[in-house]
Amino acid sequence: MLSIVGTYENGYLKLDKDYSTKNPVKVIVTFLEEVQSKSENGLALTDFSFAKSKKNLQNFKGSFADTVTDERRADL
Repeated sequence: MLSIVGTYENGYLKLDKDYSTKNPVKVIVTFLEEVQSKSENGLALTDFSFAKSKKNLQNFKGSFADTVTDERRADL
């Protein structure tokens, strides 16, 4: 395994040093700085709040786990 530092910007990765190969190679890109990214459905981690969820469920009577399971089974 080889590690090469680089910079990702606007959808492109620029490596700090050249690496050439005759065959395609698989890579893993790890973002070292905290980045705010939205997933395909437009949600980011900051869109979720334990406090908001707790407040929304304060009057809920029943099993939240059972409700979620039932919803997921219905979507199958």
